[in-house]
Amino acid sequence: MDSSSEDDVPLAARFKKANPAKDSDDEDDVPLARRIFSARARNPGAEQHASSSKDGSVAAAPASADSNASGRKRPAPASANGSSKKSKVEVSSSDEESEEEDDEDEDEDVPIGKRFGGDSAKPGKKGATKGKAGSKKPRKGSVAEPKWTTLEHNGVLFPPPYSPHGVKMLYNGRPVDLTPEEEEIATMFAVMKDTDYATKPVFVKNFWEDWKKVLGPKHVIQKFELCDFTPIFDWHAAEKEKKKQMSAEEKKQLKEEKAKAEERYAWVLIDGVKEKVGNFRVEPPGLFRGRGEHPKMGKLKRRIFPEDIVLNIGKEAPVPECPLPGHKWKEVRHDNTVTWLAFWNDPINVKEFKYVFLHQSSSLKGKSDEEKYDKARKLTSKIDSIRESYTKDFKAKDVEARQIAVATYLIDRLALRAGNEKDDDEADTVGCCSLKVEHVSLSPPSSLEFDFLGKDSIRYQNSVVVNEEVYDAIHDFKKGKKEGVDLFDRLDTSKLNAHLKKYMQGLTAKVFRTYNASYTLETQLKETLGATLNEKTAEYSRANKEVAILCNHQRTVSKGHSAQMERLEAKISELKTLREELATDLGKVKKGKPPVHSTAKRPPTAEQLEKKLAQTDARIAKMTLDLSVKEDLKTVALGTSKINYMDPRITVAWCKRHEIPIEKVFNKSLLAKFAWAMNVEPNFRFCEADGGADEDL
Repeated sequence: MDSSSEDDVPLAARFKKANPAKDSDDEDDVPLARRIFSARARNPGAEQHASSSKDGSVAAAPASADSNASGRKRPAPASANGSSKKSKVEVSSSDEESEEEDDEDEDEDVPIGKRFGGDSAKPGKKGATKGKAGSKKPRKGSVAEPKWTTLEHNGVLFPPPYSPHGVKMLYNGRPVDLTPEEEEIATMFAVMKDTDYATKPVFVKNFWEDWKKVLGPKHVIQKFELCDFTPIFDWHAAEKEKKKQMSAEEKKQLKEEKAKAEERYAWVLIDGVKEKVGNFRVEPPGLFRGRGEHPKMGKLKRRIFPEDIVLNIGKEAPVPECPLPGHKWKEVRHDNTVTWLAFWNDPINVKEFKYVFLHQSSSLKGKSDEEKYDKARKLTSKIDSIRESYTKDFKAKDVEARQIAVATYLIDRLALRAGNEKDDDEADTVGCCSLKVEHVSLSPPSSLEFDFLGKDSIRYQNSVVVNEEVYDAIHDFKKGKKEGVDLFDRLDTSKLNAHLKKYMQGLTAKVFRTYNASYTLETQLKETLGATLNEKTAEYSRANKEVAILCNHQRTVSKGHSAQMERLEAKISELKTLREELATDLGKVKKGKPPVHSTAKRPPTAEQLEKKLAQTDARIAKMTLDLSVKEDLKTVALGTSKINYMDPRITVAWCKRHEIPIEKVFNKSLLAKFAWAMNVEPNFRFCEADGGADEDL
């Protein structure tokens, strides 16, 4: 996309302009091609692109400059008649099946009503909220203020209809005829036959219950134990192998055709500015996986139709034609105060919603990111006063005040999430405010043993020495309570966040988490001593690891980890053998004798051998370092803290100070997401912020 805007220059070029660091010859050091668009620049071709919506695509909906302008979690707005229904939501625009933890949570990911009202938000009339906190009007600068004037787009992309393959599964050893609908669901399970999910009782139970409903009571298939999905699994494996055997040219052609088909859905025109859309695809049907031990894993995610989708466009924008004959949109709205472009009910958790938002690289999202990190940075100048304040309440006579003080201490000290109540059919996960008495054990003289399932059913285990007064308080909170009872029985998330806002405007549990993650990164990077580029980037990864541990960002060891380690070790062994041969030959040549390991017609000179020896040493050092880093980081997820918690300006400034190409630590997606941070000065320090006046306390 061409643009005359002066902002449309490669991100890496902008980075190097501010920091004339040395160029790198590494093939990974490729700058992100071009920033998507300046919020101030007008793309001449954007209007034409956005108005071409008469071919039957599904319309996406609008976005606002609210603090969550991209794929954030939001509740559905009220229907046209102003009615509302309960919405206890924690939703995302991406499927819960992704390997990488999407850790956008707390105040910025809860419903708009929750943010302004309380813990039990109900989508209602614009600007009205209900909840425990009881706030009826959004604060100034909220979504109640108009954020866009015009909005045009081409819609969302539906998955293709199911195409039957005709491969028959076996039941009690015999082939079974299935309808296309029955075959589609059977295939969903068959392709997962060799995964851990297919061995989990909850997954199998939920799949079987949903599939039985489709099969009907009179179907020949009556018992799951007699089902054999191997023929379909083998067919699927053969199809995957065919794709692998495709030539590079064929793969490239398919990729280009797909990109061309999706291009029209990938952009919207907001107030004359062309902005990229985040996830514009409607999820295909499948079996829900969830994360951790989710109670609904294995349930059937039904196919989404236009009747399920609510669109949001400008009043003057053409309504996209429904792409499926005989179908129509559920509703078309013109709400210029919200960030979503389209939404529909989650097929698994019907109280939750799936959204289409602007891409994380959009100008609106960049602005909200900068504000988020500025808020966390402001906390650096107030944290001492806040800690002094809540420490005074450790011995408060009022139980609620004492529980708030201890909970704040744990959130500050351990970067715990605040935690929200869950429904019975949701994963049994907790945060600080929803801890049960059995989740925290006392270990004299002053240690607390934590063991509970955190977000996404990731187990949190930690032993930490705490303030003696905190230890005594936890002892008192546990006294006389049975398992299953809340540790902080006088406290909930809304009360905690309402109290935190007395310390600083906009302060929530997540701000503590962002602050501590950024503070930890900057503190760890102060110890950077590496000499080579590889050593410096390895130290960055280890600093990132400390943040991931703090935030409990774990991952399971990948299935291919052992094989990767073995290949690296074998390669290192080969290089060490080569080094010994080179050293031997160099010694021979220096003594005037011919080398014994060279087969070249013209024997190498001493200078050539010395150069090759140095290169081999460098390769051994690099691979040994890579081996160490891979092993060290095998159980932590580094990406989540980079995306959501560590102020990107810390990373950019550190890279500039040490002449490290930014592409070494930020991938293309992060370069686009954090375009606003690329011009930061090398002397930027997160912990040197001006916190403002003390009247916030």
